[in-house]
Amino acid sequence: MLNVPRGKTMVLLAAAFMAATAMVPRHRLPAGQAPPSAPLAGAGARPRYEYRAAHDPNGTGRFYLGREIAAVMGPGGLAWLDRPGREAEERPDVVIDAIDLRGGELVADLGAGSGYFTFRLAAKAGKCGKVLAVDIQDEMLAAIRQRAAALRVTNVEEVKGAETDPHLPTGALDVVLMVDVYHELAYPYEVMTHVREALKPGGRVVLVEYRKEDPRIAIKEVHKMSVDQLTKEMSAVGLVRLRTLESLPSQHIVVYRRGCGFSSPFAAQ
Repeated sequence: MLNVPRGKTMVLLAAAFMAATAMVPRHRLPAGQAPPSAPLAGAGARPRYEYRAAHDPNGTGRFYLGREIAAVMGPGGLAWLDRPGREAEERPDVVIDAIDLRGGELVADLGAGSGYFTFRLAAKAGKCGKVLAVDIQDEMLAAIRQRAAALRVTNVEEVKGAETDPHLPTGALDVVLMVDVYHELAYPYEVMTHVREALKPGGRVVLVEYRKEDPRIAIKEVHKMSVDQLTKEMSAVGLVRLRTLESLPSQHIVVYRRGCGFSSPFAAQ
């Protein structure tokens, strides 16, 4: 048995649980071969995704800009998302403060899960604001709907997203928050292109991810992300980094905004 400090035990169990409940199939394809249905770049352009037969057992075998996309937690993880120790481990109050909501904003909680952050955002957005709780799993959206009814919260709206499109309103959002979600997106280029288009002028994307730079953080490697890799991938869709906050025990908070004059790395040469 590993000799793990007590404070990391829950994180290790959570990582194991994520692998056990993964919903994304682990592809066993020849290197470079993609399923016919996979969205790719235009003719003559660099492919967006690479498929490798040899890959991390906790990943999907799909690679984007050099990073393997992680497997997804299924609805069986609802109890873990609302575990009692999560507040101490992840400090959601620090995340909400970093977003700096003043009231009246339209915010998307992308990959909302059980709504752990959704209802904290709703309280900050206030009666004149709204939170779009976006998820691709019906079970997660049903949990949020039930919780909103039980708490009598009226400024939360569930949105059924898709693997390639979160179905956000164009040019309308003040903030898009993604907590431990981005690394699991099956089609990060497509989703984040839609996210960029959904931002108002001055709108922000806030990503919270476990620090890949720190080997002491006991999370599976494919479920961590470095700031450099995040920024590389955000640059691919025209988002530029505003700031990085390292005020959480194990995670980065990285804030991006829309840039201008960018060119896609997947454009035809």
